[in-house]
Amino acid sequence: MKGLDERHRDVDSAISDKHGNTKMKNLKSIYPELKHFRNEDTLGKVRERQGVDSLDALVKKLRSSQKH
Repeated sequence: MKGLDERHRDVDSAISDKHGNTKMKNLKSIYPELKHFRNEDTLGKVRERQGVDSLDALVKKLRSSQKH
């Protein structure tokens, strides 16, 4: 099922998770924690380098490191 901005929705109408090929430039306005990454980096590559398996885990890791 197509959703907002041509994104796919799951059966329960939730917008699907961000894919690994999503460019960081598209996420920075939503997640300011990502501002230090290059615009052309992909979410998949950044997750791999940071050792996390999801966007949520990446944001949580970055938030906790900023507090220290």
